[in-house]
Amino acid sequence: MYTPRYLKLMKSGELAARADDAVARLSNCNICPRKCGVNRLDDEIGTCRTGRYARMASFGPHFGEEHPLVGTRGSGTIFFTGCNLNCTFCQNADTSQGGGGMDLDAHTLAHMFVDIQRRGCHNLNLVTPTHVLPQILEALVIAAQDGLALPLVWNCGGYESIDALSLLDGVVDIYMPDFKFTHEDPSRAYCDAPDYPSVAKAAITEMHRQVGVLQMDDADLATTGLLVRHLVMPNGLGGSEAAIRFLFEKISPNTYVNIMNQYRPCHLAKGDPDIGHPPEHDLWMDAIGLARKLGLRVDG
Repeated sequence: MYTPRYLKLMKSGELAARADDAVARLSNCNICPRKCGVNRLDDEIGTCRTGRYARMASFGPHFGEEHPLVGTRGSGTIFFTGCNLNCTFCQNADTSQGGGGMDLDAHTLAHMFVDIQRRGCHNLNLVTPTHVLPQILEALVIAAQDGLALPLVWNCGGYESIDALSLLDGVVDIYMPDFKFTHEDPSRAYCDAPDYPSVAKAAITEMHRQVGVLQMDDADLATTGLLVRHLVMPNGLGGSEAAIRFLFEKISPNTYVNIMNQYRPCHLAKGDPDIGHPPEHDLWMDAIGLARKLGLRVDG
């Protein structure tokens, strides 16, 4: 039976030390590449619209995730409110940018972690967790003391600070980042983050260094490793070919990737001349074909 990586850090006291370190960083917040510098301990608000406490939109078993996470009992997802990217085309803008949800102190969040396990889910899947990394770590300390022993999935947008990722080394079992864009112009236009391509490449490289390629157990459930998502965008704006070649050449030929074709114009994308329509079907077929030709492990 797989033993989550964070349990070893819990026994040594390192997990609690990292949680304290991360929470202290909220006083001049540099948790993500935005480095807003606001004092979130006093509930000052930066790009992510989140103060001292994490906010949750919903939680429970989810069967719409990638095959290695879902199994027969579902992936135990916790959807956090707020985001450090605020994409103009976000399909969950009400959650990521609407500012709603319920504030959770560390004990309440820890209770939800353990409840996910009690429901029989195969893993603890933290969705949009980047901006609440400190709050997650302090809750994880409590949850591990209360018997949590599920693999931890970091389900993020790919816009991660290497310094912050160092706090997750030996904590996260499965990294599942988006790899949204490979060029600066669309990143600037749709995420207000022209550095997204370089940041995401560095983050994915570090994630792979920490956990390696995706590993499965005898039931074909993921236990540890890297799983990358790439959403095919209209007019090729996501740079699918460059994304796939990066994963093959710079990460590993055995990288597990989900090349998604479910883009629909949402939020501010409606009516946009470039992204206000679904992507051309051939773009997705070409991306899938290239990934399979290179030998990447393609979801589905």
